[in-house]
Amino acid sequence: MHRQNISIYFEQNIRMKVFKFGGASINSAERIKNLKPILSPFRGDRLLIVISAMGKVTNALEEVVGAFFKGDKDIALELFQHIKQQHLSLLTELNIPEAVAEVRLRDIFTEVEWLLHDKPVRDFNYYYDQVVCCGELLSTLIVSIFLNQEGVDNGWIDVRDVLRTDDTFRDGVIDWNVTRQQTAQIILPVLNEKEIVITQGFIGSTDENESTTLGREGSDYTAAVFANILQARDVTIWKDVEGVMNADPKEFPEAVFLSALSYREVIEMAYYGAQVIHPKTIKPLQNLDIPLYVKCFLDPQLPGSVISGKGDEKLPPVVVYKRNQVLFTLSSRDFSFVEGEPVNALHEILKKIKIKPTLTQNAAISLMFCADHRPEKTSAAAAALEEFFDVMVETNLSLLTIRHYDGTFLSRLTKDKQVILEQKTPETVQLIMRD
Repeated sequence: MHRQNISIYFEQNIRMKVFKFGGASINSAERIKNLKPILSPFRGDRLLIVISAMGKVTNALEEVVGAFFKGDKDIALELFQHIKQQHLSLLTELNIPEAVAEVRLRDIFTEVEWLLHDKPVRDFNYYYDQVVCCGELLSTLIVSIFLNQEGVDNGWIDVRDVLRTDDTFRDGVIDWNVTRQQTAQIILPVLNEKEIVITQGFIGSTDENESTTLGREGSDYTAAVFANILQARDVTIWKDVEGVMNADPKEFPEAVFLSALSYREVIEMAYYGAQVIHPKTIKPLQNLDIPLYVKCFLDPQLPGSVISGKGDEKLPPVVVYKRNQVLFTLSSRDFSFVEGEPVNALHEILKKIKIKPTLTQNAAISLMFCADHRPEKTSAAAAALEEFFDVMVETNLSLLTIRHYDGTFLSRLTKDKQVILEQKTPETVQLIMRD
């Protein structure tokens, strides 16, 4: 089915919408039961629902992969047994007969257990994707079965049959042409028969049917990809907060709610590290001017925030605070300018080790950059960079970014702090501070 025909696939009075539910919204039987009243007002629409793994399950599966890759097969299998039991116990809490669900869940369990009985012969990222993907598959199966049992008719689809990526494991790049074709062949026929399709976020597969992931928090991106392909009216991401705030309320109790934001503002916030919307999510929506709502699954009546081509022209200061930062100071050994081959080498090293700077600053014979501190990555980068520079590394730092700042607000947040690096534009200020 060609792209231009998707918009007329449904009758004119049927709205196509995409919902995304994160792990917190389905991390217990009570919260899964809460999905039915959230979905009820949308009877008559077509819904594609993207769901993450249950809260903390991805972290637990990462421990399984870590044990397996170190050769601790028995520990890996024991850790996975706990995850299996967690999901099987959920069936009981939801009054789902095991005979109805266990056969379907068993296929997913077996897929992982077969792998865990082998010895690793490929790199860590490959095994990460093969194991971690089961979190989304298990959660969506349980939700789908429960909703069908409750009279909310839906079809379950393994997104790995639809969303095609390359073989960059843990950071798969989507093949839009194949994904669009598979959406037309697999998802649209189900949506023509049922009002709801449930599928997974965060995961996809290669043309060799190897599971891939899209990077942490990639479920938002999955929702945006399908919204673009299906030309949805809008996307709603359901969270446990009122909507988008101007700061993390855990760090800043005085944080305020933002009712409307532009695509550009959210991209800027994500670029500087705000845990609001996955950075890759906005472009597929902006390309078709599809609004994105951030709403509260604990109180669906709240209006939530809307992200669109328009937004509030006057925003309060927007704060992003990142702890556990590391500052690299790279200096030329012979007082030559830091440019050309050394800088090219820097970019190659960071790309290879997968370090993304959160701030950079250049001088004539030195260069500084800040990044999230991951001890193994920090050590690897320092060792590699010493071939080209004198390297100094400082840890235990924080990075404060404020958009739409004013002098009074900036002074209040930096009071009694030791600022070691500052970078300003008329709209944004970034400060690296010692904790």
